[in-house]
Amino acid sequence: MASIVIDLKNTDDHRDVVHQTVEALAAGKIVALPTETVYGIAASALNSEAVERLSQIKGRDPSKPFAFAIKSYEDALDYVPDMSTLARRLARRCWPGPVTLVLPNGHPDSVVRRLPDEVQQRAVPSGTIGLRVPAHETTQQILRLLAGPIVLTSANLSDQADCVDGANVVKELGDEIDLIIDDGRSRFGQASSVVQVDNGEFNVLRAGVIDENTLRQMSKFIAVVVCTGNTCRSPMGEVLMKKLAAEKLGCSFDELEKEGVRIISAGIAAMSGGPAARQAEEVVKQFDLNLSEHRSQPFTERLASFADLILTMTEGHRQAIVAHWPQAAPRTFVLRHDGLDVTDPIGMSVETYDATAQQILENLKGWIDKTDLKS
Repeated sequence: MASIVIDLKNTDDHRDVVHQTVEALAAGKIVALPTETVYGIAASALNSEAVERLSQIKGRDPSKPFAFAIKSYEDALDYVPDMSTLARRLARRCWPGPVTLVLPNGHPDSVVRRLPDEVQQRAVPSGTIGLRVPAHETTQQILRLLAGPIVLTSANLSDQADCVDGANVVKELGDEIDLIIDDGRSRFGQASSVVQVDNGEFNVLRAGVIDENTLRQMSKFIAVVVCTGNTCRSPMGEVLMKKLAAEKLGCSFDELEKEGVRIISAGIAAMSGGPAARQAEEVVKQFDLNLSEHRSQPFTERLASFADLILTMTEGHRQAIVAHWPQAAPRTFVLRHDGLDVTDPIGMSVETYDATAQQILENLKGWIDKTDLKS
């Protein structure tokens, strides 16, 4: 029996497509979905019969586990509550996107334990779990409305070429599955990178859209020092924190990034490209530091997502970040350990800037001491 095919590009209301797809998956149907990489075929992970049928359609070796497609990084913590620092970092920075993370699956509180036994045998047979957050808006909407995750695998027979557009799926699997959502050619036309993370290291199991060098860049520790305009307090904080981090790691200032540590600064209300204040430049020279090449930048959603540690000069800065990006709240702190603000020295004397720098330095020492820069 031929599949129902819905052409997204010729659909007036995508919401109807989303609801129809959610209903089909909830009813145990097999659905082909577009992603940013290649097309996938999916079944509700709450329905063991649907997952078994998916396995038969795929012709997959039972020892090769399926991955789960989930809504978000935050959702992943329900599946792997003890997710490592490195895994959390990669998940925040790569999702939604073309990376499947393979993680240890041993936590007793994982929601995987609530799935049918047959589904667990297909998806987590060997102590690891594969998780993916597809970066396709329609598929994201489907996941947000569906109860539970979906089991997702590439829309092709085992050992056959991936399908990169809906027409391929119709040709290869049109008589086997129930519904095909056709959105034309996928953005990347290449499979996701499959990355196993364990014991503080990652291993690329399957090369894909994101290469190993990019993943290594994504795995770095990132700290962001934040003030208002990113011309005085936070630039001083950035270079002082770099100095302390280099001393802790026993490397030179310029070797920090090679050691897996990146420290930058930004401003809540900063313009792009402004130089550091003259007084700030003069004050940091006493530490053999240089701000002559500093250029201001605004604090952005990307920084909110990527940063492992966000240190703000005032409580107001912290509140502004948390209000706009609540997901960053657990990683955002006022720099001063007593919770008070670092006073803005803008327009003041060099002596005032020096006092501010000394205050920043003393408080940064505590953050560096208690931060594992290599995790």
